[in-house]
Amino acid sequence: MNEPAQTSKDPSLIHRQVVEIVASRTLYDTARLRPESDLEGELGIDSVVLESILVALTEHFGLPRELDSAPETLRDLVADVTAALAAAHGPADGTPELLETLVGTAMRHTHYQRHQLGLDADFESELGIDSVVLTSIIADTADAVGIPQDATDGVQATTLRKLHAELAALQPLDGGADGAPAADRAAAGTGADDWDSRSMKDFMEERDTDLFAKARSFRAYRTRREQDRLYWYGMPHRARSGSRAVMYDDLEGREREFLMFASNNYLGLAEHPKVVEAVCDATRAFGATHTGSRIIGGTNELHRELERRLARLKGREACAVFPGGYSANLGVISGLVKSYDAAIVDRLNHMSIVDGCKLSGAVRKIYRHNDMADLERVLQRCRGEVMGRLIVADGVFSMHGDICDLPEIVRLAREYDARVLIDDAHATGVLGEHGTGTAEHFGLKGQVDLELGTMSKALAGMGGFVVGDQDVIDYLRFYANSYVFAANIPPGTAAGLIASIDVMESEPQRLTRLWDNIRTLRSALLDAGFDLERSESAILPIVIGDERTAMEMGRAVRARGLFCQTVVFPGVPLGDARLRISVTSEHTPADLQEAAGIFAEAGRETGVLPRSER
Repeated sequence: MNEPAQTSKDPSLIHRQVVEIVASRTLYDTARLRPESDLEGELGIDSVVLESILVALTEHFGLPRELDSAPETLRDLVADVTAALAAAHGPADGTPELLETLVGTAMRHTHYQRHQLGLDADFESELGIDSVVLTSIIADTADAVGIPQDATDGVQATTLRKLHAELAALQPLDGGADGAPAADRAAAGTGADDWDSRSMKDFMEERDTDLFAKARSFRAYRTRREQDRLYWYGMPHRARSGSRAVMYDDLEGREREFLMFASNNYLGLAEHPKVVEAVCDATRAFGATHTGSRIIGGTNELHRELERRLARLKGREACAVFPGGYSANLGVISGLVKSYDAAIVDRLNHMSIVDGCKLSGAVRKIYRHNDMADLERVLQRCRGEVMGRLIVADGVFSMHGDICDLPEIVRLAREYDARVLIDDAHATGVLGEHGTGTAEHFGLKGQVDLELGTMSKALAGMGGFVVGDQDVIDYLRFYANSYVFAANIPPGTAAGLIASIDVMESEPQRLTRLWDNIRTLRSALLDAGFDLERSESAILPIVIGDERTAMEMGRAVRARGLFCQTVVFPGVPLGDARLRISVTSEHTPADLQEAAGIFAEAGRETGVLPRSER
């Protein structure tokens, strides 16, 4: 249980706390909550909502009994609280303004009530506050109390109490910033080479009355990166691509051929003649697309056949197809998990899972990556705190290439009466004897409550899907908003996906060739001295850490004619930058040998590997 809140003698702080609690209950921005605001007529706060606000105020201020007045305005409400405090407690010792600001900011960003925000509660495992939300909390608090934004870059606190201590040490004695905005100081450069040390994180919380100001700041930063040949995202393909791709190099203004190691076309099905032909034939027969959602005129017979095939592939009763894998996570998680439930998630899950949990409004608990002891601790703490529990994890983690510990997740879920959702985006077509995913890989086919995936990777199409028990899938067809209120994939795409499953099942040698290629390139990169973490899939990460070095190595790799992903924040946390290599069945032995040589040369050039002795 949290310690009772103390209240400052300063009436302005009492007002601030009341406003923050009203904001947390109504989801209004605090700027909208003016003292003269009429609670019912202007803000639409009815008796039910007002009652919940009064209860929250009573708990927060430690009042001996619930406030029983009927205030008309926010000013009346503040006056009632002030009078009740004076009657119950008399003058109180003040809580430092920084702590009040910090806790109030955390309330706004998490929608927790104040009594739920224990000062010693762990941000991730107990409060479900991830690094992105924490960045916003720190930035808002720093801005409110005059701490320069760039001064908070090294803050590593794991609880509100520790964060308060770190911010207190940074707070200027005069309560103000030191002149130029943090963004301007960072842009000025920190070294002799005038390197702009900012990352994409610095533009998430840039403050300006013009919402588009951050876009202009980012444009200047991005332009500099492009001039240095470090940013290259979004370069267009000029033709079909297999192990090699012809692309237009925006930075050099010319067409180039690259050795392609940035494709998720793991089984080479995107260019398979049967798949392409199926897309064309169905498009001619059914037209380019349809114009309705699945439950209102937008279902084609090919959608139903695709769902039957996916359910059979995964060994489950039923399947629902969504417009995309991202929307599948949004719809499934928010459709099942509610504010009184808990979503228990791996720290490195895909952003679509993170956003699905946020959309659900559920209590979010984060366990350390693939740490089953920590998962069990989280499950134990959930007992008695929430109703339902859903454990959500990637099957293959998209920036790390390792696999979730599914056997232990399933065991703990059964022991603690939780359900399990596994996102098989990078596992379908890759893991298991027949390529059906994480459950088959571990001999647990049919034992995972829900398996979700995207069809834009190994299945070489577009869309997402979820498989499970018939009654659950039928429920989601009516309660997953991203299914109900969105048009689905075109008929031609559905036909191509059915053909992809046909080819995948009839040509098992593709999966064999994929794994031969994975083992060959992984061995070569490890022998060269690269850190590949614990990759066990078609994703091979070259871990570098420093963002500048990672971007420079990406540039060196592309200069040598190889295309792979350079991953920086927000794809990975700050300090965890890397190159991400995707292996496919289409790479030849010569491709793999050439790639290994290019990575080794680029690594030595940029200092990722030791330079060769001459």
